[in-house]
Amino acid sequence: MMVAVTDPDFDSFPLVRKGNQFEDFSEGQMLVHHWGRTLTEGDNALFSTATCNWNPLHLNAEFARANGHPDVVVNPMLVLCTVVGLSVEDLSEAGGPFLGIEECTFHRPVYPRDTLTGASRVVEKRESDSRPGVGIVTWHTEARNQRDELVVDYRRTNLVAKKRGPDTAVTAAKQKD
Repeated sequence: MMVAVTDPDFDSFPLVRKGNQFEDFSEGQMLVHHWGRTLTEGDNALFSTATCNWNPLHLNAEFARANGHPDVVVNPMLVLCTVVGLSVEDLSEAGGPFLGIEECTFHRPVYPRDTLTGASRVVEKRESDSRPGVGIVTWHTEARNQRDELVVDYRRTNLVAKKRGPDTAVTAAKQKD
């Protein structure tokens, strides 16, 4: 027996906001990001190749060993992108434009099979002067390897949506139709 498949009624699905809004943050607040991520040699080779970063430290184990490393060095931009990714759920998943990273310091090399974890502290929070529905939040993020050694830290700033009434998001979505 064949069952007809119909398009779902998307209006029947409730909109669920994810992530933290501006009001959820307070200066000094610490957010420990989920699980962490183990970086592999494959991750490193793919990222380095896709970004045309041909530095032999990232792609040639013998070259890296000849220069004092036990293995290839994971591309630092992959390290940074991974750590930013670990923080999205807590910091920016609710949306709002990314305004930049400042004061980024790579403290030690990361090698394949290192597992990175991260935590962020709210260092500044203020209302936006030009956009009433958002605020501006800056976090200081630190990432560590499995030996609890600091590998990178930076300051990141985003526009962050403010909380709205429960019907505002649904009303706004329906008005666009």
